[in-house]
Amino acid sequence: MADPAVRQRAEELASTLPPLLVAAERVAMTVAQGVHGRRRVGPGESFWQYRRYEQGDAATVIDWRQSAKSDRLFVRQQEWEAAQSVWLWRDNSPSMHYRSGFTPSKIDRATLLLVALAALLIRGGERIALLGEERLPGSGRAALARVAATLVARAKADGPSGSLPPAEQLPRFSSLILIGDFLSPIEEIEPVIRGYAARGITGHLLQVLDPAEEDLPFTGRTEFEGVEGEGRLVVSRVEGLRDSYLKRLADRRANLKQLTRAAGWTFSTHRTDRPAQVPLLLLYELLSTGEG
Repeated sequence: MADPAVRQRAEELASTLPPLLVAAERVAMTVAQGVHGRRRVGPGESFWQYRRYEQGDAATVIDWRQSAKSDRLFVRQQEWEAAQSVWLWRDNSPSMHYRSGFTPSKIDRATLLLVALAALLIRGGERIALLGEERLPGSGRAALARVAATLVARAKADGPSGSLPPAEQLPRFSSLILIGDFLSPIEEIEPVIRGYAARGITGHLLQVLDPAEEDLPFTGRTEFEGVEGEGRLVVSRVEGLRDSYLKRLADRRANLKQLTRAAGWTFSTHRTDRPAQVPLLLLYELLSTGEG
């Protein structure tokens, strides 16, 4: 007979996964209506479009049948088979479980974004995988369900979990999407980014924060309790710290932006009280243009 604890965890996972997939695909569908996909000009077998002949084009690329219909010359363009491997990672550290008010937790929003992005990429013919999954990138509904199930299981796992992605040997020219709060020291984040960039991996960092972390809206005597062993801090008038806190947050973001730019990567931010479609569209467009 199965261990009751294992059975209970399996039932919790099964009950969580369908709503997550439904929500992720709903968000993905909204974004998909506003994008044109990842088609690019290049070698391939599928016809894409005609364009006007330009000086320097070889005569062999002219489509004479199409050109005969008018007094202009047209070139037939094929669609490049641009499928690639996109690797995904979500911060699973305790700080990601923070939420204020009725906003979703950072880990829930990050999970939704990754699964929705995976759905979009699979729809576009790409292959996806999670860092640390020890699987080759896959496509199709099975790959999407596996990514969702793994993310949910990791979020429920007990014990400490790293706030930074592991160093893995990814295929050259792969893309890597990292979503987390990135509150670790910059000197710990930097070697991770530089290590992947040095191996030809392009990537994007999306920092997800709660609105309370963005605005520090508290007033009066406030007690803060660290979720990763930092202990407790009591501040008599927390509003007196707001300006210096916001400056430190701005400085951190400037450092992250500078770090990613130096590596040829991109960086953006998202707060959990804003629509998920906005960062999802940005991520997908970055991948489509090859900038992330």
